[in-house]
Amino acid sequence: MSLAHSLEGVRVLDLSRLLPGPFLTMVLADLGADVVKVEEPRMGDYMRDFPPRGDGMSGRYLSVNRNKRSVTVDLKSDRERERFLRMVGQADVVVESFRPGVMDRLGVGYDALRKRNEGIILCSISGYGQTGPYRHRAGHDINYLALAGVLAMSGAAPDGPPAMAGVQIADMAGGAMWGAIGILAALIERRRTGKGTHLDISMTEGALALLASEFGILGDEPAVPTRGTGLLNGGAARYGLYRTSDGRYLSIGALEPQFLARLMRGVGLEADPDSADQEALRRRLTRVIASKTRDEWERILGGYDCCCEPVLELDEVVEHPLHGARALFFEIAGGGASKTLQVRTPLGMPAGRRPAPALGADNEEVFREYGVEDL
Repeated sequence: MSLAHSLEGVRVLDLSRLLPGPFLTMVLADLGADVVKVEEPRMGDYMRDFPPRGDGMSGRYLSVNRNKRSVTVDLKSDRERERFLRMVGQADVVVESFRPGVMDRLGVGYDALRKRNEGIILCSISGYGQTGPYRHRAGHDINYLALAGVLAMSGAAPDGPPAMAGVQIADMAGGAMWGAIGILAALIERRRTGKGTHLDISMTEGALALLASEFGILGDEPAVPTRGTGLLNGGAARYGLYRTSDGRYLSIGALEPQFLARLMRGVGLEADPDSADQEALRRRLTRVIASKTRDEWERILGGYDCCCEPVLELDEVVEHPLHGARALFFEIAGGGASKTLQVRTPLGMPAGRRPAPALGADNEEVFREYGVEDL
């Protein structure tokens, strides 16, 4: 069953920039919502210019802004602010990622929006939340992950450095995904009450929530859980990464006894009766995995169903048969390049294939639809 048109009729005004807000509103657009990027006229979303740019706008911008339209509005201008507020009167959702307090200073905070539309849903994404001692503090994904405890759980050993996250976890999961969930819940709540709400999405809190299971065992372990010690972050030899003879890596997730038994058969090792000795098992697996290439192990262990998969580089991900069979990737023309590679979300193919917009490309069309073209 496709969800691609489930949000048709929902109007979203997107004041956000960079990754968290635009990824959130892309998810809504993929589900059929009408998303309008409301951008200041001089630069707008400056991720358009992030390197590398190829022969047009940044691929990062193009990949998270599909199926949207762009208008330019200077919220510091009384006339332009009134235009935006009139649009709010006909919209369902506003998404913003300014520092806390900026919306109020611009005259478009939640109270001002609610006066124009009692049912408006304002989703505010920030690093540390709209309240509290860090509300005005600058930060980026790495800082949010640090304060959330996520970075401390990533790395080879407790006496070694934490490992950098490979993707923007706080931005994309901590901010965008929790924001999308909150908006969908608020839309359902509004159907019962007729009233909107102000969602306070802290990226730090969103990332911290991903550690729920680890906080659940905080008082039960003899030592504080940290990097390289837990069952799922390096402490167990049967759940880890192993270097192959060609310098690539194999992921092993043989947690359960039946999977570990199959793994040992697959790599030609006898089961160790002292399975509690993780370092001995790690040494044995390290030696044997290093004896063959990654692709050789993929072919051999593929027949044992033992939770082992190759660690793929990005270009290999695009070509992998699993992702091809499930049609994860597609292309959209535009942005100066012939086509831009896009990734669908787990919710399915997007409702449309409209390329990411240039700054202010849809002023005339959108202002006419909202009835604010004469302001």
